[in-house]
Amino acid sequence: MSGKVVVVTGASSGFGNLTVLELARRGHTVVATMRDVEGRNAKVRNDLIDASKAEGHKLQVLEMDVADEASVNSTIDQVVKQHGKIDVLVNNAGLMPVGITEAYTVADIERLFAVNFFGAVRADRAVLPHMRAAGSGLLVHVTSLMGRVVFPFFGTYSASKFALEGLAEAYRYELKGFGIDSVIVEPGPFPSNLISSSPEPSDQAVLASYGEVAAIPGQIKAHSSSGQDEANPPRPQRVADAIAALVEATERRPLRTVVMPEGMDLGVHRLNEAVRPIQEDLLTSSGMSHVL
Repeated sequence: MSGKVVVVTGASSGFGNLTVLELARRGHTVVATMRDVEGRNAKVRNDLIDASKAEGHKLQVLEMDVADEASVNSTIDQVVKQHGKIDVLVNNAGLMPVGITEAYTVADIERLFAVNFFGAVRADRAVLPHMRAAGSGLLVHVTSLMGRVVFPFFGTYSASKFALEGLAEAYRYELKGFGIDSVIVEPGPFPSNLISSSPEPSDQAVLASYGEVAAIPGQIKAHSSSGQDEANPPRPQRVADAIAALVEATERRPLRTVVMPEGMDLGVHRLNEAVRPIQEDLLTSSGMSHVL
């Protein structure tokens, strides 16, 4: 298998960081992108570069802010000029607000969507002309189980991930004729820094009106950092492995890949399987079975 040129967003931590390391180990040319590589993420950048040099991996780190269209376009252009192509884009960058949904203002939610949804829109649009010209490519969209099911106090996060699921699935059908695949990875509740760095809602008056209920999001955050099973901890590497398997697949990939901690089943796979024939029937009855 020849290595592919892969761009990963949000590579400073979590699934993104694990994914770039795993893909580099497998012989791919990996471009890890993140914000502030000269500032707060300088150590992350240096650690990734040192690891790649020590093990002979093809990994580089570039500045890219998915909330800034000029930044996205500039970085993607740089990658194409240097490597001649982009085979795979992994849309991983994201934020996870945990709070009273009503207390998030429109501006709060716009900032969230600028990363979780429009970040992928910007990156997809930047790479797709190159992929269409090449007649091949893969878009990987990292969503969440909360892109399919809803938990209270994660409403704005779920909204952004539901939106990303819709975008990714539409691309799946529209890009098939160009030899480009669009897929979705739905991770379960693995440990990460997303909850601990959750953006707080801005509307303090609404928060006050919720009384004791307003304390529940804080309890969720506290439990997320202390409620892990130490004897059998979740392995977020499973998500990186699943992404790598999709990158290396040689046949038509599944639209959705659910990745849960070992021994956990929250029903998302069953939900996907229940919805799939309905979606296929809809397209078939509309004369579009060729996109399946």
